[in-house]
Amino acid sequence: MKIHILDPLVDTRWDDLVGRHPGASAFHLREWLDALSRTYGYKPFVLTTTPGGEPLTNGLAVCRVSSWITGTRFVSLPFSDHCEPLLHDSGELPEFVNWLKTECDHQQGRYVELRPLSEAPSTECGLQPACSYWFHELDIRPGLELLYGRLHNNSFRRKLLRAEREHLSYEVGNSQQIVDEFYRLLLTTRKRHQLLPQPRNWFRNLVACLGEKVQIRLARKNGIAIAAVLTMQHRSCVVYKYGCSDEKFHSLGGMPFLFWRLVEEGKAAGIEKIDFGRTDLNNEGLIAFKDRFGTSRRLLTYYRHPRTAIRGVTTLGNSQVVKQVFSLLPGAVSSAAGRVLYRHMG
Repeated sequence: MKIHILDPLVDTRWDDLVGRHPGASAFHLREWLDALSRTYGYKPFVLTTTPGGEPLTNGLAVCRVSSWITGTRFVSLPFSDHCEPLLHDSGELPEFVNWLKTECDHQQGRYVELRPLSEAPSTECGLQPACSYWFHELDIRPGLELLYGRLHNNSFRRKLLRAEREHLSYEVGNSQQIVDEFYRLLLTTRKRHQLLPQPRNWFRNLVACLGEKVQIRLARKNGIAIAAVLTMQHRSCVVYKYGCSDEKFHSLGGMPFLFWRLVEEGKAAGIEKIDFGRTDLNNEGLIAFKDRFGTSRRLLTYYRHPRTAIRGVTTLGNSQVVKQVFSLLPGAVSSAAGRVLYRHMG
């Protein structure tokens, strides 16, 4: 098969494929790719066997990540929890992978990485498992009473009653003010977890590119934002991508309150499932939180050629010493560090 390359930021055939392919998600959207390009300078492209001028029958979205710290690699897709190859037939994948492997070798890249959600690539692809996570998803097609009954009593139902007693107020949107309040909470949360925050421009670009497809939900107590979640939508699925909160108000139930509002509003809008994203296998606290909300989970594995150890800035956050340094940085300094380093982590 002859491989063709297209620019998904300008070729509307990619939008058409993403709009109709059953494996497409919010991470395939042209707007998501545009935000990656604007924020981190990555150059997205799509491999397809469809000649120019014809409707796409398949496509594999990839970003070339070039870094003087972490090297060059081809990732499908950076900062995306998963990215299913949009194929007409599974036998097409080895051709795409072979093209990427050849191009990676030609450019002296470190590796090719795919992040499929539905199934492992065939052995013909020559890809090896690199790392695994839990993937969580919530089916919200059942009635609200049944969904509420599946909530963990102490972790969610009691918290929802507490949020009601506290008269938490609620706001949803993506205005500049809401983005700024969300980012303030994000800085607090990332510092608490001893992690670098994403650049502020990343969230501004998400809003600028995705428009109404991205929403931020805020919970307030006496006018003060105490918890927030950022979601993206594609067709009948909402992706929960980021969450943050002020730990001084955790007892008020802000996060359970926001997640339940997301379920209620999602059902009213015809949403069928909520993608709760990936979780590190050793993050027992987050795994339990998502499980107690009633999600199902399955293993999500990333695949590489060649199978290389993840090193450099991509594992910067795993060092306990570095984590302690992150936790001591002032917000402005931490944000600036994230702006400089995140593009090397993709």
